[in-house]
Amino acid sequence: MSPRRRALWWVKLADEALLDLRFCDLGLVLSDSAVTPLVDKLYRELAARGLSFRPHCWLGEEWFSADGVPGFAIPFYLAHPRLARLERRLMREVEGGNRNWCLRILRHEAAHALDNAHRLRRRADWKRAFGLPSRPYPTSYRPRPGSRRYVQHLGQWYAQSHPTEDFAETFAVWLKPRSSWRQDYAEWPALRKLIYIDRLMGELVGQPAPVRTRVQVEPLSESKRTLREHYAERLARVVPPTHRREDALLLRVFSTEPARSRIRAATLLRRQRSRFHRAVVAHRPWRDYLIHQVIRAAIRRCDELGLYVVGDPRQAARHVERILVRLARTFETSVRRRVTL
Repeated sequence: MSPRRRALWWVKLADEALLDLRFCDLGLVLSDSAVTPLVDKLYRELAARGLSFRPHCWLGEEWFSADGVPGFAIPFYLAHPRLARLERRLMREVEGGNRNWCLRILRHEAAHALDNAHRLRRRADWKRAFGLPSRPYPTSYRPRPGSRRYVQHLGQWYAQSHPTEDFAETFAVWLKPRSSWRQDYAEWPALRKLIYIDRLMGELVGQPAPVRTRVQVEPLSESKRTLREHYAERLARVVPPTHRREDALLLRVFSTEPARSRIRAATLLRRQRSRFHRAVVAHRPWRDYLIHQVIRAAIRRCDELGLYVVGDPRQAARHVERILVRLARTFETSVRRRVTL
């Protein structure tokens, strides 16, 4: 079902003019957006588990869960395709920009809201399962890709960043309809956390939440900031990883010089993602999750560098297979990621 979308006067503005608008002047309404049916689906998933809790949602500048608030903000760019295009141009990707990705994030954010609603992190058994929630929240973290103590959900081994994120990721895996988590994590220590979530949620069935406030933290409608100010701040806090080795590998196959006969390197990687996945697995049986992260990182870097395929795409693809194997080794031993959600 497509949501009703009101005509908005700024839709046809050029990017530079759009960036000078204030958020409060955009006139965005969450109920008019394509996210609303996905929020409704999240509610149905919670109901199917017997949970009466429904997190309230509002539009904000980014995905955001505030401590003590049983709800979360959804980023403005998901409220209109024109803003999603601007987001992709400036940030290289649209976080939650497709149905499956958005649902994954919604389940993750719903976990934070549920934690706040029932004050779960105060429980001694919660702390034994996930660690101390009072641990300082990091600006970056160095995950262990080979660890089986954490579930794998959003990407970049995000459950390893902090105990509250470990809880949110574990809950999201548990909540997904028809999830085969008992089989998928059968040999993993992370299974104990999933079993704990299963038991804990059973205790909450039919229980009203102690915290019921519907407060909205930094709603978009009250923000006097311009889109230009927003993106300047976000781009400034992006800590670029060291790309020298990765860039050198990619530049052996691709070029920064465009030509009519050349296709974008990122396009090649996207079109043949399944082939590259199989090729890396054939070299060494890395887990699918790690390979997915490697290919995603390569696509993003090719976009950032503006790389193009040189010569025969088939020959280039064979070289890419070898590069991805080397990048997988790098990810396995030295990956470091910022905390973004």
